[in-house]
Amino acid sequence: MKLLLVEDNAANADMLSRRLRRRGFDVVVAGDGMAALLHARRESPDLILMDLSLPEIDGFEATRRLKASAATAQTPIIVLTAHAMRSDLEKAQAAGCDEFETKPVDFDRLMAKIEAILAQTTGHSA
Repeated sequence: MKLLLVEDNAANADMLSRRLRRRGFDVVVAGDGMAALLHARRESPDLILMDLSLPEIDGFEATRRLKASAATAQTPIIVLTAHAMRSDLEKAQAAGCDEFETKPVDFDRLMAKIEAILAQTTGHSA
C-alpha cells in the first residue's frame, strides 16, 4: 500500500515515514502543497497524510484541489495538524478530509485510522 506523506518539517517527515515503512507501507514524501498535488497525481497513493501548515499552498487548499480532481477525488486524506481547535477540524472536513489526527501524532491511533480507512476503500488492511 502506498501512502503520500505531506509534511514540511523534515524531522517529522523522516520519523513518521520510517515508522510507516516499518509497518510495510511504500511512503512518498512531499514537502509542500504543490509537491503534494504533483505526487498525488503521479504516484496514485492509496491514502494521503496531509499537514495543514505548508509552504506554497496550505493543506486546506491542497485537500480541496485533490478532492476536486477526478484523478484524486476518491483518495482518502487524513489531516495531521498541531491545530486542534474545533474550527480547524470543521475547516478540514469542509475541505474534504476523511479523518483528522492532531500532532504530536499518537502513532497507534493514527495506524488504527489508516487501517480502518484502507479496509473501507481498498478492502485490505495494513
